[in-house]
Amino acid sequence: MEIAVHAFDGMTMFHLATPLLVFGEVSRLGLASGWRTRVWTQDGRGIRTAEGLLVDDVAGPEVVPGADILVLPSWPTDLPPAGDELVDVVGRAHAAGSTVVGLCLGAFPISDSALLDGRGAVTHWAAAPQLQQRRAAVQVDASALYLDHGDVLTSAGTASGLDACLHVVRTRLGSAAATTLARHLVVAPHRDGDQAQFVQRPVPDPGDGGRIGATMEWALANLDRDLSVDQLAGHARMSGRNFTRRFTEAVGTTPARWILTQRLEEVRRLLETTTWSIERIARACGFGSAVTLRQNFAAAYATTPTSYRQRFGVPGGA
Repeated sequence: MEIAVHAFDGMTMFHLATPLLVFGEVSRLGLASGWRTRVWTQDGRGIRTAEGLLVDDVAGPEVVPGADILVLPSWPTDLPPAGDELVDVVGRAHAAGSTVVGLCLGAFPISDSALLDGRGAVTHWAAAPQLQQRRAAVQVDASALYLDHGDVLTSAGTASGLDACLHVVRTRLGSAAATTLARHLVVAPHRDGDQAQFVQRPVPDPGDGGRIGATMEWALANLDRDLSVDQLAGHARMSGRNFTRRFTEAVGTTPARWILTQRLEEVRRLLETTTWSIERIARACGFGSAVTLRQNFAAAYATTPTSYRQRFGVPGGA
């Protein structure tokens, strides 16, 4: 897996390091072989980061052709138009089959390359109005963490780049590999792309006693049970309305959406690590029937459980 990461003068080390860290750890942890990242600049010269560090082990745009993934991890904060040369590099890479990834403000040069026309895109929430004004044909989502069209992916600001890069690993190597990597990096193994990127977090009620967190832990240990809002609220000793409000404020998504995501994640884990039948997995994960599981799985991942197992399953799983 060849990954070309674009760099420019004045970018922060965090933005540059995010894809280098996540994709580099794939090989360092032995999760897959052949994953290699290359940093490149438009003129092939080194850059100085916003922190004042010199990065001079870089290549030029000649490394982009043939790259499996082209990452634009950021863009200058004054949001200049992408020049013709960069637009050409991005367009040619996409036409040749590279997946193009724009993290944070990196959505702007991708938008300038017309790859997002008629499609949804996300960037840092504070820059979303500028992106929409700049390219009316792009459907800007000011709230999502990341949006993946298969050939083009954009993410929201700063730390959500980690989520997007882990998502890329998950789509290519499976959820077990992504979870191992996330555990090593000490970050959440999976956050939905449509989870809110900015959540108003009120000061916790001293009377809450950590009931939301305790209920989430209980739910994860009981995915095979009825986990309706009423059941969750009852465990938290709250009314359904109050629980839903507090849960959404704390987590950034609704209880029902969160439960569905956790169930689907467990389905993927079991598909990868066991030889259980689809019916057994459906019961274990709270879907009730294989039909319901297949419907939800296909809606979430655009593939079937059987196809997913064939791609990511470990031979001789338990």
